Amino acid sequence: MDRGVGVGKVLRDRNAGLYLSGVVVSGFGTTAMWLVAGVWVKSLTGSDALAALTVFTLWAPVSAGPALGALADPLPRRPLLVGLGLVMAALLPVLTLLDSPGRVWLLFAVLLVYGICGTVHGAAEAALVPQAVGHRLLGDFNGLRLTADEGMKLIAPLVGAGLFARFGGASVALLDAVTFALAAGIFALLRVREEQPERERIRAEAPGFARLWEGGRQLWKEPAPRTLVSAGAAVMFLAGLNGAVIYAVAGDVLGHAPTYVGVLYAVQGAGSVLSGIVAGPLLRRLPERVFTAAGVALFAVGVGVRALPYDAVALVGSAAIGAGLPCVLIAALTAVQREVPGAALGRAAATANTLIFVPNALALALGAALVTFVDVRVLLPVLTVAGLATALWLVAGPRAGRGAARVGVAGGGGRPLPADTP
Repeated sequence: MDRGVGVGKVLRDRNAGLYLSGVVVSGFGTTAMWLVAGVWVKSLTGSDALAALTVFTLWAPVSAGPALGALADPLPRRPLLVGLGLVMAALLPVLTLLDSPGRVWLLFAVLLVYGICGTVHGAAEAALVPQAVGHRLLGDFNGLRLTADEGMKLIAPLVGAGLFARFGGASVALLDAVTFALAAGIFALLRVREEQPERERIRAEAPGFARLWEGGRQLWKEPAPRTLVSAGAAVMFLAGLNGAVIYAVAGDVLGHAPTYVGVLYAVQGAGSVLSGIVAGPLLRRLPERVFTAAGVALFAVGVGVRALPYDAVALVGSAAIGAGLPCVLIAALTAVQREVPGAALGRAAATANTLIFVPNALALALGAALVTFVDVRVLLPVLTVAGLATALWLVAGPRAGRGAARVGVAGGGGRPLPADTP
């Protein structure tokens, strides 16, 4: 069943190799830029609030996923990926004009476009990947894709911080522009025959809101995507609460300075890298609900043990969070790619992103308020109980039908999303 499928097979596949190369190149520049954006604003204005607003600006377009995803479905996806990369490569050099607090609005404008392009890019990529790499390679491909993403998040921040300290923010913006241009060139080399009849059916659909919400309708009608996206939303809400209290963990529980948070995040990122490597093989051997529930349980236990005042335990917990959290994200997008028709896949994927990641943003705000009134040593075990309840629901709940069985047998896969949420 697994013969001929694995990491080596993915790396030998031309399209899969090109895709991963594009992910590595663009991910390096993107991660460096996202880190430096807040530092740049802080250095110019001295405002912590404005610096934090850079992250919000980048993620805000995710809330418009159904509408932005609708842009990806009627257009040829490979040229769209290339075009989006070239747009950002042309736009980022504008930030060389940012040299005073009065021009900070330039950065926020660019970041907003950045977020919009990223949301459309994610929708187009989710729809194109099954055609580009084939269904048999999807599980292993997406595991490696997540590993590539997380690997860049361990390296790029250091490079971005070094460039910013030596040459200023404009140097990082130019680096990001170059990586976008290179990634666009790599995506242009993909050999993909897209299905023209699907795009014709999209254009024949009813206009207006009916077309925008088609992705959501497809998610709701199929049991596997509905169940796993719901689980993803629940877990990302818990992850947001967990991220909001991490400074309290470092200071109140472990007795360290706030900079220790960087150590916890680094270990968490290492756990996500490992998770990406083993996700494909595990998806071929386990029913997708079992795979997802195991990841959720690992995440939940990792959250809870960080309430204990021991550095070693906290580091193990961080690694468990990093390893467990990607499982639900990979499985949810796996189900979306497998079950939703290609004509609506871009909208469905963007809608799934919205449903999964908006709760995370809301929970970050809620957690920031909760930590003022609730001791973190009490809150973290509560999150563990909620996470384990979600895992139990996944295992004991109603079956997801034919899709759940098919992943366990055939080894489907899905496009992973960023899994290093705070």
